[in-house]
Amino acid sequence: MRIGAVTFQWPPAASAQAPEDDKELPWPRSTVNHVINLIDTPGHADFTFEVLRSLRILDGAVCILDGVAGVEAQTEKVWRQASVYNIPRIIFVNKLDRDGAAYNRTVKEIGTRLLHWPAVCQIPWWQGANARFVGLGDVVGLRALKWEGSQDGRAITAYTTQQLQAIDSKLADELRKARIALVELLSGHDEKLVESYFDHNEDHLTIPPSEILASLWRCLRNREARIVPVLAGASFKNIGVQPLLDTVVDLLPDPNEREHMEVELGTSKRRLKAQFLENLAGSEIDEAGGKGHSVTRGGTKSKKSADAPNANIEGCGLAFKVVSDARRGVLVYVRVYSGTIRRNAMLFNTNLQMPERAHRLLRMYASDAEEVAEISTGQIGVICGLHQARTGDTLIAFSGVNPQKGPHQPWNDLRLQAIDVPPPVFFTSIVPHSLGAEKHLREALALLLREDPSLQVSVDEESGQTLLSGMGELHLEIARDRLVKDFKAKAEIGNIEIGYREVLLGASSSTRYVFDSDIAGKKGKAACEVSVQPLSLSLDGEEKAPSDTEAGDQGVHTIHRDGNIVDVRIRGLDDQIPFEKAIRTLLPPHASLLSLFTSLANGALAALVRGPKHSFPMHSTRVTVNINLAQDVFGADSTLGALASAARQGTRAALKDAAASSGTSLMEPVMKVVISTDEASLGPVFQDISSARGGHVLSLDDAVEDSSTSFPATSHDPSQDTSTSQISRDEDFPSINPEQIYAPPDPFGGSSSSNNNYTTNNTSTSTSSNNNNNNNTTTTTNTISNSSSIHSANQSPPSSRPRTIHARVPLKEMVGYLRHLRSLTAGRGSFIMSVDRFEKMSTVRERKTLAALRGEL
Repeated sequence: MRIGAVTFQWPPAASAQAPEDDKELPWPRSTVNHVINLIDTPGHADFTFEVLRSLRILDGAVCILDGVAGVEAQTEKVWRQASVYNIPRIIFVNKLDRDGAAYNRTVKEIGTRLLHWPAVCQIPWWQGANARFVGLGDVVGLRALKWEGSQDGRAITAYTTQQLQAIDSKLADELRKARIALVELLSGHDEKLVESYFDHNEDHLTIPPSEILASLWRCLRNREARIVPVLAGASFKNIGVQPLLDTVVDLLPDPNEREHMEVELGTSKRRLKAQFLENLAGSEIDEAGGKGHSVTRGGTKSKKSADAPNANIEGCGLAFKVVSDARRGVLVYVRVYSGTIRRNAMLFNTNLQMPERAHRLLRMYASDAEEVAEISTGQIGVICGLHQARTGDTLIAFSGVNPQKGPHQPWNDLRLQAIDVPPPVFFTSIVPHSLGAEKHLREALALLLREDPSLQVSVDEESGQTLLSGMGELHLEIARDRLVKDFKAKAEIGNIEIGYREVLLGASSSTRYVFDSDIAGKKGKAACEVSVQPLSLSLDGEEKAPSDTEAGDQGVHTIHRDGNIVDVRIRGLDDQIPFEKAIRTLLPPHASLLSLFTSLANGALAALVRGPKHSFPMHSTRVTVNINLAQDVFGADSTLGALASAARQGTRAALKDAAASSGTSLMEPVMKVVISTDEASLGPVFQDISSARGGHVLSLDDAVEDSSTSFPATSHDPSQDTSTSQISRDEDFPSINPEQIYAPPDPFGGSSSSNNNYTTNNTSTSTSSNNNNNNNTTTTTNTISNSSSIHSANQSPPSSRPRTIHARVPLKEMVGYLRHLRSLTAGRGSFIMSVDRFEKMSTVRERKTLAALRGEL
């Protein structure tokens, strides 16, 4: 499963071009031509990384909801992932032409489950006794749009409210109520709209659509407002597609309107302006804390300037996707954040510290491609011919006398914010059919890992087996099929197994290791002092964040990776000498401070891949690497490879010491599971999870508002701690009362009385609603009737009422669970799961697991 990328212009028939200063664009902005880069990602939970890498480079997102199913559990997960990168979003409620579509319930679920206020910008137009979906009511423009004729969506008739009154008076009245509710909602967060409201004699209906669009634009960028525009349609019949694209152009930000991207420049973190490379004589990098170099405009150096200005830097982009194409070879998808990448330009990969040439540039139209001369700021394109670039690598386009040496420091260390890769939890063995097929298998695996970094390959040192690890069963099955069918690898694929972890039970003593050996025919010598200890655990099993007492210390470098923490510390410096001067005199001439930190940290991380007792990767381990530059560095012999080898061997020795003195324990992945079933099957499913599978049921929900707060979706895996705090920000928001949400009535719902009360009171106060709205959340998703009244909800027998179980279950017990769940629920049950944390296993469970792994059971 892959992401789909399409570049197109909207509106297609517009001939006018946008002015240079986007702030001068008229409202609506969709009246001028825009270029849109659209990326579609798979929604399955096993392909979380596809969503993460796409969200990383996007400026805005459209969340498409099923009008029948409403807000689903996987929707909540992806919504929180978008919050990590603070991406503005609009919501499109799709499939309103299907039986059972419930726009009213879906809108309310946006508030109760996604914790955002739905700004209803469109209401459905159902017509006839059978409630046929024919068009939309445009709340912003106070008009109705009716799609007629064929299903190509081109025949659209617009009606004013006066014309609509004669055709469908009920829709006209509801359209006015929706406009009042929208203005009231926006006025609570936008003072300019309040001023416009008073300027128009306090009449909600006379405010121009352009001012409401501008207010939506401002509120969408105010995170504290928690307002999300909601649109309606049926994409199969092309109803509402054109207004959706207009809204994308009008409300979602362009590249110049997004906040500046965070970059690492040397050892400091800064903000990268989108235009900082357009003037090649200087730069515009804003400091975001920390020390580092800066170059002023005009190329004159400041006190912290680099050795040379960045006059040869032409562009900067992030490789976010690598695809192996049968006809075009390896395609690297890149988002350009500054400057321009031109055809045949020399690119410097700052992560791999090597140059490559961009021989061809493409603009993708799904499976078709158009060759282009350049990729400019804000655009997404494809580079052909790169042999080494991986997902997450920063690519700098530059020119110079000797391109092989790359840009001057510190520009050769400039790195854009990385894409977080979730840790794998499943693995399978791969054995080549013969020694001759082994080389081709290695090449196929290397290409597969370039495409999907969430896959990992390791080699068991005892058995010599090659192990492929991934996010889930489906993830590994697709990777296995690609190896055999696409890459023609001749290998035997084993059964899918669980990826356990190993944790220390005590700390080690400090171990000094001296590495003195040849590396690739060159002498290498380096030393360091290493100690390891387990991370402290709180009572509920969540790992405590380590104290950051040395934050800002230039001699300390900390890395969080896969649940472990590596601290690299420089010791033995004279406090009387400035840090920069002391480092400059003691570092080898071929190494920088950042490369020293990186090499030692990578060496320690490499040792954590294999535990000292059971050979599983380490987890919840803190490694401290101390290096005394005066004693542990031996001039030119202390290459970066020697430093990494010293850290790796020292960490292995410390792990063995800790395991010998205190022992180790196994940890297993525990999944956060959301099971959906009907009430008739609730008992057997509940019993199976809590008893047979050793799970812990957290909550049982049949009300939408409860599910948003009873089951937090934050990840407790420390490997994801860079995003955990940001994800939890959405959960820190207070819950939203569905009675305070405006939603138009559904055709058979009988909820119009509730909305009448709401809208009448909303003109003078905030919101008020019929108490029957509380039962709106209990309506089933597979019935035509979706109502706020108790009588409508009770039309479904209690046995068919949907219920949701939130639980934590060991991953081992969830392998093959879907088939078992369907047998328990007569095919009606479904579930999603994601990694919640790694937990220590009990002694009995660990003994059984090890026996099973050895084949004794």
